[in-house]
Amino acid sequence: MRVVDVGFGTGLVAAQAIKIIGSADLLTGVDPSPAMMGASPLAKQVKLVEGKAERIPLPDACADAYVISFGIRNVTDVQAALVEARRVLKPGARFLCLAFSQPATEMLRKAYDAYSFKVIPEIGKLVTKDRDSYQYLVESIRRFPDQRTFVSMIEKAGFSRAGYTNFTGGVAALHHGWAF
Repeated sequence: MRVVDVGFGTGLVAAQAIKIIGSADLLTGVDPSPAMMGASPLAKQVKLVEGKAERIPLPDACADAYVISFGIRNVTDVQAALVEARRVLKPGARFLCLAFSQPATEMLRKAYDAYSFKVIPEIGKLVTKDRDSYQYLVESIRRFPDQRTFVSMIEKAGFSRAGYTNFTGGVAALHHGWAF
């Protein structure tokens, strides 16, 4: 099974994928930052490709699975990235996108908003001396489409049987689709 990990970063998700697929040779990491990929302990084990989600420098229908974790909200053109994901997947392949999402209930949404906007940026300030990056994180999560809207975008990109599974009451969601 050939897996493409988009938004590879330092390879945290890739390390887990390798455990499942059984071989680092079957994984290709894609990221716009060569420095970030080079810092990965997996840098010498997997194929690494510099590229953005909207334009992946890989051939058509080359992968059995496409994963992107907590990176899709940082993509400039999300719909173009979804179309590109479909392009690199073989027929019958799987698209998986783990992302921060919208809490499923109004009560949880209010609590999460209070925590996100007041606590997360302050933790970032204390731990990393960078409040602004954590403020951006919270704001970018709120701008990202809700689960159902994102499923519609996945379907529009050409995927079948698209859906999602909420985690932590919708604070995060795993979106999926099949390339048929």
